[in-house]
Amino acid sequence: MSLPAWSAAFVDDALARVRALPLPDAREWAFGGSTGRGVAVAVVDSGVEAGHPRVGEVRRSVAIEAAPDEPDGYRAVEVPHEDLVGHGTACAAIIRSLAPDVELHSIRVLGSNLKGRGLLFAGGVEWAVRQGLQVANLSLSSKSEALFATLHDVADQAYFGGTLLVSAANNQPGPTYPSQYSSVVSVAAMPGDDPWSLAYNPRPPVEFGARGIDVDVAWSNGSSMVATGNSFAAPHVAGMVAALLGKHPGLTPFQVKAVLQAVSVNAEQPA
Repeated sequence: MSLPAWSAAFVDDALARVRALPLPDAREWAFGGSTGRGVAVAVVDSGVEAGHPRVGEVRRSVAIEAAPDEPDGYRAVEVPHEDLVGHGTACAAIIRSLAPDVELHSIRVLGSNLKGRGLLFAGGVEWAVRQGLQVANLSLSSKSEALFATLHDVADQAYFGGTLLVSAANNQPGPTYPSQYSSVVSVAAMPGDDPWSLAYNPRPPVEFGARGIDVDVAWSNGSSMVATGNSFAAPHVAGMVAALLGKHPGLTPFQVKAVLQAVSVNAEQPA
């Protein structure tokens, strides 16, 4: 099977053991009994189909549109919207499956071809940060070097403002942003059927691997399909983060990263 780029680091024969925080029964401490209640999660994508059987309620739906007359060059239009592709719905449903009581917010920045302007992408992330949403799932990225500084600035705003960005690595080799930044939780797909499986890569830039190969995902018009990609690994981690924050509110992005490393399947507790 051909794996998405960056996924090779998370296959069994390549996965190195890593030292972790001394957290006895780390997974139970992190997630046990949590449903993600009280945690707001943004899905920055092609939209989310509210009412999909595997998604349920979407608290807010915002479309980021170009607006040259606005100071930031974009405007956020808050109105119920459809998913133009199905991709955002897939991500939202995965998050919901791990953290069923999260508050989902759809931030649409992509068109029907799963493409969008970098300015609108950055604007969508910035909107999530300004709204104080705790987690943002970014199953998209940009190869544009011209956007490096803009997206880096937004990622730093998120990191210092308390919004954890969970970013999928590109499925093709080569650097993409913001998944390359140390301020985000970068994710690639790894084989396996356990939605709670997580691995840490001690040789970044992509730090974490999660389920993303042959995943049964929700899609548009109430449908489902089987898909593979780093896009579907990221929301597994976003769902874990939502569960963690639901149980331990107030953890900073820095602390969340440390806990994720501690609960990884290849983490060894200090003697």
